[in-house]
Amino acid sequence: MNVVALQYDISWENREENFDTVRRLLTGSAVSPGSLIVLPEMFATGFSMDVAKLAEGRESETEKFLSSLAWQYESHVIGGLVSRDPSSSMGRNELAVYDPSGRPVALYQKNYTFSYTEESRHYLPGDGLAMFRWHDFTVCPLICYDLRFPELFRKGVRNGADLFTVSANWPDARLRHWKALLEARAIENLACVVGVNRVGCDPQFRYPGGSRIIDHHGVVQAEAGDSEAVLCHELDYSGLVAWRREFPALDDIKG
Repeated sequence: MNVVALQYDISWENREENFDTVRRLLTGSAVSPGSLIVLPEMFATGFSMDVAKLAEGRESETEKFLSSLAWQYESHVIGGLVSRDPSSSMGRNELAVYDPSGRPVALYQKNYTFSYTEESRHYLPGDGLAMFRWHDFTVCPLICYDLRFPELFRKGVRNGADLFTVSANWPDARLRHWKALLEARAIENLACVVGVNRVGCDPQFRYPGGSRIIDHHGVVQAEAGDSEAVLCHELDYSGLVAWRREFPALDDIKG
């Protein structure tokens, strides 16, 4: 059960260039069939607030690209994209998930838009989760600022999640928070956590990378630095089950 996390410098509002970067990184990596490939938040455009320019309809170029990757590598693929809310002029910051046959299996809308910046003025928050099965794991994909809200992770656990992915554009000013919160979410939920960030710069922020694959004890199993990287790691599902049985803290959740 191999996780493949791609960390790179996202070309600003340039889908084709970012598609090419993802293809290059995967071509140079050992991606075994049945893997889980995880891309950053808004992996094809960067963290842009220009909804009118970036929003795509269903069966978009980005979705077709993700579907083709899943089919080519016979793996599940998670990637961020932008769509327009049908009832307003605002956007949706989403993650789409495709299975090894290239079929869509989940679509998640970011629950917590980042009010510290302009995101809340341009993107509507979602209000639900979108989980899927990957081998024995139940995966709950989340996005960037969601990481700061432990109740969202608890909701995922109550619904059976044991693996969380966090696709992000997380700035370097708060790198320490990124690292600490990823570990905390793993420890408190007795779950594996995969955090995938970007590197480089956009017109507003510098990004430090620091993508991480963390086990159910909160121990970092693989970590990237501040440059382009592909992280690969085999997750231990049987160890997770054994730990939840030995240390049944989740049974003591109240409310």
